[in-house]
Amino acid sequence: MMAKIVVLGAGLGGLPAAYDLHNALGDQHEVILINALDSFQFVPSNPWVAIGWRSSEQVSIPLSSTLENKGIKLIVGWAEAIDPVIKQVQVSEGSIVSYDYLVIATGPKLAFSEVPGLGPEGYTESVCTLTHSLKAWEHYEEFLLAPGPIVVGAAQGASCFGPAYEFAMILDADLRKRKLRYKVPITFVTSEPHIGHFGLGGVGDSKGLMESLFREHDIKWVTNARINMVETGRMQVTEYDMDAKPVREHALPFSYSMVIPPFSGVDVVAHVPGLCNPKGFVLIDKYQRNPQYQEIFAIGVCVAIPPPEATPIPTGVPKTGYMIESMVTAVVANIKSLIVGQAPETVATWNAICLADFGDSGIALVALPQIPPRNVTWAKEGYWVHLAKIAFEKYFLRKMRQGDTEPIYEKYVLKALGINRVL
Repeated sequence: MMAKIVVLGAGLGGLPAAYDLHNALGDQHEVILINALDSFQFVPSNPWVAIGWRSSEQVSIPLSSTLENKGIKLIVGWAEAIDPVIKQVQVSEGSIVSYDYLVIATGPKLAFSEVPGLGPEGYTESVCTLTHSLKAWEHYEEFLLAPGPIVVGAAQGASCFGPAYEFAMILDADLRKRKLRYKVPITFVTSEPHIGHFGLGGVGDSKGLMESLFREHDIKWVTNARINMVETGRMQVTEYDMDAKPVREHALPFSYSMVIPPFSGVDVVAHVPGLCNPKGFVLIDKYQRNPQYQEIFAIGVCVAIPPPEATPIPTGVPKTGYMIESMVTAVVANIKSLIVGQAPETVATWNAICLADFGDSGIALVALPQIPPRNVTWAKEGYWVHLAKIAFEKYFLRKMRQGDTEPIYEKYVLKALGINRVL
């Protein structure tokens, strides 16, 4: 009997999941991908877009022609409602899509509204989407005509810190190339309890590594920070101690600012009773399946993962590419098992690899597993990371054009880093 599998979202998890499902199940089962746009966008390249080092064409690929050739149906539109009882998704373009299995890969809701004045509709930039990054590049071009202070950071409730570090360091590299760095004080503001925490409690000596790099590049920082509000040219920040008591108020002037916002679950998912935690992230068991609605799976940033430790200011857990790749592998295997009447048994490894580009250098972080205690903890810095991320971008985009979903991190990245897989 034919099964219909619907995937919501065509990001780093959703598009590989659609490819993998089709490859694993064959033409006798139907795979449908619902996405707001007719394009896949490589989000890790967004900091480069925001600095003018990449164009939108270089970091995105069209979906309709690619998916049609692979036998995967694409519906371009927003998912407006999910009914898990009758197993249907209502799409903005008017259709009702039924499913036997639903894979949620929507990514997060960018909750700019939780901080007054935050975001592209306020006074700060974002690199969370390609559209935001293109707007950030326009404003950066204007900034270069009259340079001044820059504030970069991650707000309370953010679940992705790497791009903030990348952007601060890429700005530093770009301004030095333009011989304008001496005109631009840079301050890094973060909800993390210390620099190099990354929402993971740190990876190896990432704290010492990042603090040293910030000192070397003359980037000041404020940690345990809560952004109270942003107004024209000024950010109001309260700094807390480790007991969550306010210790200092900062009024940080800026001519340009980029801040990663708080993350929450997208509304269409968060509104389904019993599907999500209070922040709107999808609850899952070890098989990536929702405990209440057993036909619903989730992968990527939309998944609820408790933080590894309590921090004075809320910090979310990042979902890195390697972790998402392992989630996709588990979901595909478990749906295939269910279709043939077997119990799911594949568990995602939830390991983490991060290649953070700093313009003319970078850091590579490996945490196996992502949540401590770990079997492997590894952090290195060097120009080779910059080159590695460029190579990874090109390789990943090529694979998505081809519909090739051979595991990248498992087969190539760990090997290239000289680290054997440890479970």
